[in-house]
Amino acid sequence: MTDAGSIPLQAQVLIVDDEGEHAEAMADALRRPGHICTVVHSRDAARDELTFGNFDVVVTDLVMETPDAGLEVLRLAREHQPSAAAILVTAHGDIATAKAALKGGAWDFIEKPLDLEVFRSLVQRAAETVALRSANADLRDKVDAAFGLGGIIGVSPAIRAVTDAIRRVAPSMLPVLVTGESGTGKELVARAIHQFSRRAEKRFVPFNAAGMTESLVEDQLFGHMRGAYTGADRDREGVFEYADRGTLFIDEIGDMQLGMQPKILRALEKGEIIRLGANEPRKVDVRFVSATNRDLKAMGKAGHFREDLYFRLRGTEIHIPPLRERREDIPVLIRHAASRFAQELGRAVPAFTDGAMMRLLSYAWPGNVRELLNTVHQMLVMVPGDSMEVTDVPDEIRGAESDDLAHHPVRGSLAGIGIEQLEREAIRQTLALTQGNREKTAQLLGMGERTLYRKLKDYGMR
Repeated sequence: MTDAGSIPLQAQVLIVDDEGEHAEAMADALRRPGHICTVVHSRDAARDELTFGNFDVVVTDLVMETPDAGLEVLRLAREHQPSAAAILVTAHGDIATAKAALKGGAWDFIEKPLDLEVFRSLVQRAAETVALRSANADLRDKVDAAFGLGGIIGVSPAIRAVTDAIRRVAPSMLPVLVTGESGTGKELVARAIHQFSRRAEKRFVPFNAAGMTESLVEDQLFGHMRGAYTGADRDREGVFEYADRGTLFIDEIGDMQLGMQPKILRALEKGEIIRLGANEPRKVDVRFVSATNRDLKAMGKAGHFREDLYFRLRGTEIHIPPLRERREDIPVLIRHAASRFAQELGRAVPAFTDGAMMRLLSYAWPGNVRELLNTVHQMLVMVPGDSMEVTDVPDEIRGAESDDLAHHPVRGSLAGIGIEQLEREAIRQTLALTQGNREKTAQLLGMGERTLYRKLKDYGMR
């Protein structure tokens, strides 16, 4: 479908009428301005098209094999094509039924005998309405992606659980521990918690504790007074004070030295810190979020992490599963990354062929989202043209199946089965994920809607 602002608008139209000549007359009238028409002559044929096809406008006669066959077509359209506009064609004596159909969700009705100019105009307006709805939905999606949960991208139940938890916990002051493997996006979750909190207008201050000496960590966290040590020629506030009334995010907190941990605990419990070289504590008011890829509970039992600090940090825990356990997010992330990097590089967004998408879908992604983003970036930099083929996938990924999938099992792995079975299963899982939405399914799988429609028919899938 073209943009709603262009006239005439090209729309996918299903025409259902048991009178062949009448149906073709309607189709001819709509094809002239460029609409794409599919014509069927029965309720059952309409059911197949509505189940497997994708239509913007559905035009159906009321009386066909039964007096109310058209109403059944309208019901099927609402079930299988909820975004389509349905138009009922009636005889003069069926006006009461047509008005009842409007209350049941029909977009409009038109009486026989048809004035084809009026009919064309009616379908045009219906198509423009559908296009406007689609544009508004796309705009909402773009706004959500850009300004929603801090750039967290995904459609899997696991990611929905993460975003639901963020929305629930963000308005509170409860400390949050974000757990997950490296590269899963723990800082994005922390930023989203801040964004949805009452402190969103204040600072979000990230701090990574890994690789620092204990004295340097203390100085960075709590600050120092002038003269506290050689070279301390002025007072300096630490990140706790800098984040006052905002959110402090400490990453890799599992690497925090044991000597520092009671000082962190004091800051959390009493809301105060002591700068190096000072005697008096200073009050701080921070929302505390921390993250780790380590098992702090096991570390506590082994004496490598204070158990009282662990329980304080874990006011609530948000766990981000690795990418190999939520593969339905991979196509979404690929398309998001391709769009982002294409814009940065000043090039068109390339399409990913079925083979390339399947290869990327079956890889275990040990580096998680970070590795996937880097891979897509590399592909866009190194591969010109409008399409990414399977041969364009980096060698280390294309040849990794036997090793990586063996060492990093993928939930519901499809490795080792034929490509046709792999494709059928990917389509089935994605249809389930999108609750039967064929347009979204095609987008996630990186194929055209007509290609998906054909494959559904070939595989006998409803």
